[in-house]
Amino acid sequence: MFTQIVDPTGQLWLSCLVALVPVVLLLVLLAVFRVSAWLAVLIGSLVTFLLAAAVWHMPTGDGARAYLYGSATGVWNVDWITFWGAVLFNTLSVTGLFENFRRWLVAQGSADVRVQTLLFAWAFGALLEGLVGFGYPWAVVAPILISLGIADLDAIRVAAIANNAPVSYGALGAPIIALAAVTGYPLLALSASVGTVVAVLALLPPWVLIYLVSGREGLRDGWPLAIVASLGYILGQYPVAVYLGPYLPDIAGAILSFVALLALLKVWRPQTMLGYGGRPLEASAGAGGGRQHGLSPSEVLLAWMPFAVLVIVVALWTGPWSPLPRVSWFLVKVTAAAPELQTTIAAAFNFAPWVGGTSILAAWLIVAVLLGLTGRLKVTQLGEVFRRTFHQMWGALLVGVFIFGLAYVFNFSGMASSLAKGFADLGTAFVVVAPILGFIGVALSGSNTSTNAMFGKFQALVGAQLGMPLLLLPTLNSVGAEIGKPIAPQTASVGVSTSRFVRNEGEVIRHNLGWTIILLVYLIIIGVAFYFLRPALMGAP
Repeated sequence: MFTQIVDPTGQLWLSCLVALVPVVLLLVLLAVFRVSAWLAVLIGSLVTFLLAAAVWHMPTGDGARAYLYGSATGVWNVDWITFWGAVLFNTLSVTGLFENFRRWLVAQGSADVRVQTLLFAWAFGALLEGLVGFGYPWAVVAPILISLGIADLDAIRVAAIANNAPVSYGALGAPIIALAAVTGYPLLALSASVGTVVAVLALLPPWVLIYLVSGREGLRDGWPLAIVASLGYILGQYPVAVYLGPYLPDIAGAILSFVALLALLKVWRPQTMLGYGGRPLEASAGAGGGRQHGLSPSEVLLAWMPFAVLVIVVALWTGPWSPLPRVSWFLVKVTAAAPELQTTIAAAFNFAPWVGGTSILAAWLIVAVLLGLTGRLKVTQLGEVFRRTFHQMWGALLVGVFIFGLAYVFNFSGMASSLAKGFADLGTAFVVVAPILGFIGVALSGSNTSTNAMFGKFQALVGAQLGMPLLLLPTLNSVGAEIGKPIAPQTASVGVSTSRFVRNEGEVIRHNLGWTIILLVYLIIIGVAFYFLRPALMGAP
């Protein structure tokens, strides 16, 4: 067994600096030179392997196996989920069901800008994030908000800030699955710990969103909307995250938030109906802003059907009562001893054929058959579905291959152990640093999944060195990455693709920065509170 050398240069600070080279290289390639993400992580993985072999004396044979197992994990545990999630989304788009769902939703609300913002930016955005992620909530939600009268730049900011809380469970849980893969902690335990922090985090954004579109006047008589929107999302997200896992928290949270807001509007509405900027609207604007969806009851049911099928199939397939995710056809791994950290590091690939991605494939097949039977999906449209999916996803799928290979070598070689040993000198103060690292990682890489793959094991090792609750630091890494999304150039480039700010992401990022920093400070306070007041909630997995 290969034994890691934690301080290969003889100076721990210098070893830490060398270990940071792949991280800095990635950030420079992505943020400064704007290299495509897949190419940046390919270059980064090659540099990581060379440093691991030359400086940390990692055996190249074992290192190659670690890279291969990491890449296979990226394909099967993450890409397999995100691909079929995108196929499902594109099926809804091609058949017009997604547009019908949007039209129905517009007609249910009020012309009040606060209601529209919470229905579309908060709840609808969470639904999109849970299904496909990768910046699509911005791209879809911002034009809807603009069409409802919100200024372009503010609409993009509102869509971005609303997208904070759902990101860890985006793309059907891909970031949490990545975190479990690199840390070795149980998937359900990590889903529960992240869900607990997100449940507290989600209390604030609806208040911010109302303030952004209607000012203090809007908050004065619209505060029940913020309470109901946040609690609706939490009541769907939290129990699913804790008891079922990371695949459906966003989708369940979005649906319950819809239901809660629409139920509230049946019995209560703000005393004064407000438009964008807090200007009063004529009462005659009425519910739905004078819009009619023009759909028959059967069309409405058909628009809701795919989400119902997805929730039922994935819950039955992946829940703790199901034996399917535990089926393994083979397991291969290579291990390294880390005596200075009193642990061993394993780079493993477990081929479990009935993982979450396969459940999403099964859900899509059921949806496709049902849509075919109703005449909404034709065989000729399937080609368009897969063409769109490949065009949208090929880069992200390659990132999954290379970032996991990089992360596995980074962890296996001892580079992550060197960083953990160095950063452990910060002591308790590291609980403040942990979410900031996640924030910086995603702000420059654009991917919560990649940030968790890169920093997750390092955070876990630091936590073990400091005797902190084992799930706390990896959790704060993931949720910190949520917060950084509104200022991530990669995400912004997708998010502005349907607006007039194409290739002007810098202005959008500057506009988003202030409130993003406020939410980061809020998260740091949450993390410190959990560490000192409720550490057991982040305890042993």
